[in-house]
Amino acid sequence: MTRKTGTRETPFSLVYGAKALILVEIGEPCTRYIQATEESNGEEMRINLDLLEERRELALITMATQKKIIKRYYNRKAHLRYLKIGDFVFKRIFQSSKATNAGKLSPHWEGPYKICGIAGKGAYELETMDGKVIPSN
Repeated sequence: MTRKTGTRETPFSLVYGAKALILVEIGEPCTRYIQATEESNGEEMRINLDLLEERRELALITMATQKKIIKRYYNRKAHLRYLKIGDFVFKRIFQSSKATNAGKLSPHWEGPYKICGIAGKGAYELETMDGKVIPSN
């Protein structure tokens, strides 16, 4: 029943091509339910089915537009840092790799490490200051 932001349509209307008729409207007759006849209902269903593909395409265009807006907003806020071989970095210690006795005051970073290779987009091979390569997890 709720219109989604990305499509500006309800999921029910995109699937079936018509507005949903909720049980309250059937139990308490409203003008929409009272004025519906067999002929007018059939005619309206045919019209809605003819326009269904057009509504779906419009929903896809709306979703693509919204994704572009979100991407633009993210790229404006994101500050990507590209690191080079030989740069020194700190490595974050995650909860799963912390020592069992580590409390909330334990350090969240370890290092420094030197970048010795590029493993992929945003992934680097690290080595300690002694020259030992750290295995990737």
